[in-house]
Amino acid sequence: MPSNFRIPKASLDGIYGRVLSAYAKRTYGEIPDFAYVLFHHKPLTRAMLSFEGKVAKVDALDANLKSYAVMASAAMIGCSWCMDFGYFMAHNEGLDEAKLRQVPVWRESDVFTSLERDVLEYAEAMTATPPEVTEDMVDNLHRQLGSEATVELTAMISLENMRSRTNSAMGLASQGYSDRCELAPLAQ
Repeated sequence: MPSNFRIPKASLDGIYGRVLSAYAKRTYGEIPDFAYVLFHHKPLTRAMLSFEGKVAKVDALDANLKSYAVMASAAMIGCSWCMDFGYFMAHNEGLDEAKLRQVPVWRESDVFTSLERDVLEYAEAMTATPPEVTEDMVDNLHRQLGSEATVELTAMISLENMRSRTNSAMGLASQGYSDRCELAPLAQ
């Protein structure tokens, strides 16, 4: 289902628009729909892309755990664009797609380790409104992951909440990124 832009697509014009378009096409094969939304506010676009670029470089948390947490948050919010793009990114990063495919049904799945289940439960608890995080959850993750990785996990879930809620509010839907992967997602 194509995106139902709730505000008209911005024209990716000017030098910044051309650079952004060229980068997106080279990196993702096409321009992500969120670029057309963000570009209505160029200073915000620059700030968001700069922040995302910096966040992409942090690596205290295992990449698979990070991916599971982000996808659990996107699934709980129901952002089909984020689920689609998340599968695509995990595929490109060589992450465990078979497990990632099971994230929306992780409670019924038997493929996740105890730590992975703790991460998924935490992601859902953080995404709930209001948040349902307990001290025991944080203590457990801190004991298993350490301070730096626990803080990174928390920040990544928060960031995905922002992404998913923004994309959903703006009417963005799956663009078919996961169709380019060998293993299509189970649920969106």
